[in-house]
Amino acid sequence: MIVKSTQRNGNEAVVVVEIDKELMESGVNKAYLKARKNIQIPGFRKGKAPRKMVEAMYGAHVFYEDGLEEIFPEIYDFAVAGQEFKAIGRPSLTDMQISEDNIVTLTLTTEVYPEVTLGQYKGLEVEKAEASVSDEQVQAELDRMAQNVASTETVERPAEMGDTATIDFEGFDNGVPFDGGKGENFDLKLGSGQFVPGFEEQVVGMSVGEEKDLNVTFPEDYHDELAGKPVVFHVKLNKLTVTNVPALDDEFAKDVSEFETLEELKADIRAKALEQSQKQIQSAFEQAAVEKAAENTQVEMPKALVESELDTQMERFAYQLQMSGYSMEQYAKMMGGDITTMRNAFRPAAEKQAKISVTLEKIVEVEGLAATDEEIENEFKSLAEQYQLEVDKVKEMVPMDELTGSLTTRKAVKLIAESAVAVAPKVEEKAAETTEE
Repeated sequence: MIVKSTQRNGNEAVVVVEIDKELMESGVNKAYLKARKNIQIPGFRKGKAPRKMVEAMYGAHVFYEDGLEEIFPEIYDFAVAGQEFKAIGRPSLTDMQISEDNIVTLTLTTEVYPEVTLGQYKGLEVEKAEASVSDEQVQAELDRMAQNVASTETVERPAEMGDTATIDFEGFDNGVPFDGGKGENFDLKLGSGQFVPGFEEQVVGMSVGEEKDLNVTFPEDYHDELAGKPVVFHVKLNKLTVTNVPALDDEFAKDVSEFETLEELKADIRAKALEQSQKQIQSAFEQAAVEKAAENTQVEMPKALVESELDTQMERFAYQLQMSGYSMEQYAKMMGGDITTMRNAFRPAAEKQAKISVTLEKIVEVEGLAATDEEIENEFKSLAEQYQLEVDKVKEMVPMDELTGSLTTRKAVKLIAESAVAVAPKVEEKAAETTEE
């Protein structure tokens, strides 16, 4: 192969390459052998037609496009990957010329990695909050722990707020049952506000086995044709249970932890919450610093980089939805749109992240950041522990360039964050209200 010319214009490059006859012939023959089994021409059994007969019937270059696909990796490595610019994605074939002596000349057009001009990325002023834990947070955690060890008890008395009432119910609009208004053995925590306003209050006072008609009115902002309508729910109370939450005292602390007193348990909860808060604040600080560095970067983002990041974010979100039992299509429909609508919604975040990525890569280059052999080995070990695999297996699965790229990117983030200057968050000033006398 011979690269006849290369031309770069912004984020696009055009490469003209002449293909060696023998290489082209090998690709064409591979394409013919793959297609032969489906070819049938008069005088030959299906799959037995000679290549020359097929070319005589359909044209001398009938297998050239498929032949190029067969040898494309070699073409890419020689004509595109070997250039000074860094190609993004798969080049497109914009022209193919075949001379009389069957020499093939291709014109390949590809998006290329952009020129990146860094702005300030060291010594950035970035807001950073002070870590703190309120008494309310500590109490909320104690309450959660108490609920986890709480016991339930069936009672025989009139229902009270706070009880769990197991009920059968059916709703009627002018004597006609309506969709979604029926349930059996439903556990309703009285006072939780799960049902239409006024429903739970009327269950209070009912006894097990009692049946009762409840008159309620749906809110005006209810989502369907029942909005604002008065309806009747026929309810039967099947069972009544109460939750016995243990008292928050020293005995409770002994039961749920290794501590002897409630005060020691509170101190431990506060310390752990403070540590978690500090980690979250530091993470937010680092992210804000990186975003600020990216904002200072000048770059014309290629479409291919943004689309690649967009694909990654969509795939990640689709996986999260799958874990919740939904498909991307189902979620999009629930949100009143389609996949294209969702993709457009993700685009601003993808554009932002793509710019962050090129900024960090440029900092890695400028600062000469590199991953040591020890760091690489430790990263493989960490991944092996995380996924419970042998280290050698992880090395087979994770490309070295991806792993080293991840390590050097982290170093770039660390460099930005460690040089950043933390400043107190700005307090939003409330406009003073003035009144005329």
